[in-house]
This record gives sequence, C-alpha cells and structure tokens, in this order.
Amino acid sequence: MATQGEQGLRLGDIAERVGLHVQGDADRIIVGVCTIEPGKAGHIGFLANPRYRPQLAHTQAEAVVLSERDAAQFDGNALIAKDPYLAFARVARLFEPAARPLGPPLHATAVIADDAVLGAEVRVGPHAVIGAGVRIADGAHIGPHCVIEDDAVIGEDTHLVSGVHVGARCVLGARCRVQAGAVIGGRGFGLARGPQGWEDVPQLGRVRIGNDVEVGANTTIDRGAIDDTVIADGVKIDNLVQIAHNVQIGAHTAIAGCAAIAGSTRIGANCLIGGGVGINGHVTLCDGVIVLGFTMVTRSITEPGQYGSGWPVESARTWHGQVRRLRRLDKLEARVAQLEGQAGGNAPSAEEQGE
Repeated sequence: MATQGEQGLRLGDIAERVGLHVQGDADRIIVGVCTIEPGKAGHIGFLANPRYRPQLAHTQAEAVVLSERDAAQFDGNALIAKDPYLAFARVARLFEPAARPLGPPLHATAVIADDAVLGAEVRVGPHAVIGAGVRIADGAHIGPHCVIEDDAVIGEDTHLVSGVHVGARCVLGARCRVQAGAVIGGRGFGLARGPQGWEDVPQLGRVRIGNDVEVGANTTIDRGAIDDTVIADGVKIDNLVQIAHNVQIGAHTAIAGCAAIAGSTRIGANCLIGGGVGINGHVTLCDGVIVLGFTMVTRSITEPGQYGSGWPVESARTWHGQVRRLRRLDKLEARVAQLEGQAGGNAPSAEEQGE
C-alpha cells in the first residue's frame, strides 16, 4: 500500500483496486489525495457536490474522481464512479499511512490482571489497565491510559485509541474503533426522588456493541439499568454524543456530533441523526429515518423520511420581529374567537386550535 511519502500508484492500478473506469492517461502517477480547489500536482481529488463543478475547470489535481456526467465535460484524467464520494473514500484509503507500533506489544507500565486473556498480536499501550476476567481477541489494540473493567470483552482487531473507559461486562465486537476519551458502560442517569432527596437506581445492565462500529471522541454510552444498551453492527457515532441507558440503535445508523439520546429510546437501522439533535426517552424511530440537525424529537416516528424542527437562522432584527408576532398569537386567536362568536360563527374545534 502506497503512502504519500512513497513513489505512488499508477492511476490505472488505483482504478483496478477500487473497481473504477479510467478516463485519460492510466500511467499517471498518483502520490496522494487533495481537494479539487486548488488541487495539487500528483494528487487525486473528487467532485461529488454540483456546487463545486465550476472548480473543475481550473483544478491543479493530477486526476479527479467524477460521475459519468461530469467526466463527459472534463478533458483531464479521471476515474469514473457512480458514487464519487464513496469511490474517493476507497481511493484515499490506499494512501492512508500505516499506524506505527508504539513500543513493545505489552508496555511495561500497563497493568494486566493475571486471569485476563489476550489473543495473538494484541497490543497494550502505556499505563493501560486491564481488569480481571477481561478477554481481548486477536489483533486488538488497547491504547495508552485505557481502562477495561472486569469481565469485559474486546473483539478482534478492535482499536481503543487512548483514554477509553470500558465498563465491567461490556462487550465490543470486531473491528470497532473507539476514539480518545470515550466512555462505554458508564453509570446510567437513574435516580428516584426520596424523602431526603435523590437516591441512585442501580444500573445493572451493560453495553453491547456489534461489529464495525465507530465511537467518536468523548462520546458516552451508558450501561442499561436492567437490560443492556445495544449498538448494532456498522453504527457510526460522532464526537460528544450522549447515549443514555437502555437505548437500542439499529444497524448502520449514523449519529452526528453533540446529539443526545435519552433513556430507553429505540432507533432503527439505516437512520441518520443530525448534529445537536435531542431525542426524548421511551420513543421509537423506525428504520430509514433522517433527523435534521438541532431537531427535538418528542414522539415516536413510524414512517421513513426526513424530519426536522427548530428555526433557521435569520438576522437579529427579523428574528425578534418573528418572536413578537408569535407571542401575539394567543391574543389574536382569542380575538378571532370573540369575533366569530359575535358573528354567530362556530367556535374553532380542538383540532383547529392545535390541541
């Protein structure tokens, strides 16, 4: 696999590896990837968003990953793809620098319980702590300062970057990537009000994560109160996401940064949850739901499609005017009802009043 510091790859070889068609000179050497604007000699860019099409005319990139439509209007070197963005991701992977091993496979400062079971080629970084009964499968990488509590299970080729905390009895599948500072299996926010104030509700479940899951930096996934919190195969979770106890997330759903999902929520497969979304507890989102950024989900969604709420940005003067008009709606509604009554009209129904 080539890296940007090496001699590179022929454009034709790249096309063969990722299953694309070459337009132009297949012998051009590509040493890395770049943006289409301004582009960079010897590198390959991509065009997926039509808004950037004008940049194609003067890009300095050696080649560009394009749709068939855009390639027909481009005289330079190209790789033609049905989905240029997906194709570019696969091309870029060819130039991703290989991770360099840090020190010995088991660092001298790591603390590993005597009965922990580590598979072949497992790496454990400085100051990591591996608890009693932990099982770590072949090829896993436990980065510096990670803590894995008793009886947890880490799957094959899973990588905990650094400072990751995995709670007792939690399970991570194969090929997962957990970024720095994530907490998996922390205490769920279970509280009951007693005569002297709040009392803790024991959180007796765990977190179960499937295969090929990505967990972003400083994201928290709480263990279940009784049943488990479950993250299915292929889920991608961004940074700073809060997932509360007993949440279930279906396969291949993606959740953007700063989303907050309250307890016992069920999210289906192949959903997209935008940044800053808040989802109430005990609601269900069916498969194939797209929730736009900063939406507040207060009820279950039973049909696939796009959903949103909130108020798009306006100038401060316009926004203040809109708020003032909204605050007058109750008085306006009352005035309309009064006028209708005086005219002998029917009062608005509960449905018309939005009740």
